[in-house]
Amino acid sequence: MLLLLLPLTREAIRLPRVSHPDAEALAETGWGHGLRAWEGLRLGSTAGALLVAAASGAPPALVLVAPVLPSLWIRARAGAARERARRARTRIVLATEAALRSGSSLPESLRRAVAASDDALASRPFREAVAAFDLGAPLDLSLRQAAGRCRDRRSALALETLAVGLGERLPRERIADLVGNVADRLVFEERLDDEVRARAGGVRAQVRLLAALVPALALYLSITMPGLAATLDGPLGRTVLLPAAAALEIAGIVLSTRIVREALR
Repeated sequence: MLLLLLPLTREAIRLPRVSHPDAEALAETGWGHGLRAWEGLRLGSTAGALLVAAASGAPPALVLVAPVLPSLWIRARAGAARERARRARTRIVLATEAALRSGSSLPESLRRAVAASDDALASRPFREAVAAFDLGAPLDLSLRQAAGRCRDRRSALALETLAVGLGERLPRERIADLVGNVADRLVFEERLDDEVRARAGGVRAQVRLLAALVPALALYLSITMPGLAATLDGPLGRTVLLPAAAALEIAGIVLSTRIVREALR
């Protein structure tokens, strides 16, 4: 009886799989050394921060920031890679439209557009859809599945439009018109993003200036006011004031950057 219940027990206590928090960012940036090497890099940065803190007398609480710095760096690179991929997908849609209007079928148009793209992240959903079609899956279903996995709303819209055109059995000329409308919208949104970035450039410059001004002001006051320097070098400064100031500084930079990023979506 216990042997019969054992598989059910294993199924009941099976834990959900937890993915690495940086796995998606690593994949988007093309990190090819595995998660163990990435964790080794984080461990190395932490060990280096400990050595620097021990040699310079920096507060130990600041060492807690060291493991986070590689994650911030790789996520910033992933954000830049996503932005490049978003623009490259617009070129893929334009190339697909051009191939359709030249008389090619939709699968062949997608193959040509993907082959002409030099951005692996941008062409991934289109390449996966064409690969599934080559294995026998319906192309409209493959495009919908690729749209469901795509994080970028605009790219998902392009894939869904292609899937709708195939699902409705529209003629090639009509599908080309749909793809052209999507391409026009993507180009318009790119230009809108550029305008928002231009208008927000002054705000970002002010954020960077304030981020540099606060530590510079603290250093100046520490030099000119020995009492403040003694306070910051004491137990209160090392364990409370400096870590709190660093945390607030990082939080302000992250929140300001996120506000600009949300405005561009």
